[in-house]
Amino acid sequence: MSTRKETTAHTTPRVADDEELGDIHEIVGFHIRLAYGTAYRHFMETFSDLGLTQKQVSVLWLVDDHPDISQSGLANLIRMDRATTMAIVKRLEARGYLTRWRSSTDGRKLALNLTACGGDVLTAAKAAIRKHERWLKSRFTRKEVQTLIELLTRIHE
Repeated sequence: MSTRKETTAHTTPRVADDEELGDIHEIVGFHIRLAYGTAYRHFMETFSDLGLTQKQVSVLWLVDDHPDISQSGLANLIRMDRATTMAIVKRLEARGYLTRWRSSTDGRKLALNLTACGGDVLTAAKAAIRKHERWLKSRFTRKEVQTLIELLTRIHE
């Protein structure tokens, strides 16, 4: 485990000790929100050059992993409603990262695929994700990372 810790800007001042927080210190959701906010700010700093959001990167990655996936199939994998997924897909298509074509197996569905440009931006995004993940995981041992993923999975399953 690395002892060097990269920092990100905090949007709220830190308190001297946890007692100043009062009873809210015992609220799990409060800590999840703080952790998410810090991780999100670091993600945005890491991805600022690419101009992509977390959801857009997730869409590109899943489309790459599942060629010809339908928008509804993508929405299910990413656990978002179809309208939000469609809006993200339209933005990525407008930027030239995705194509939508009638599925060869089911003419009622649109099949999604990455363009060459989309593949290039996904390669850059994966490099940025590796950097972000190194920063995030540097706070934990390997065993703690496994445990954290298992615990967080319980919440979102």
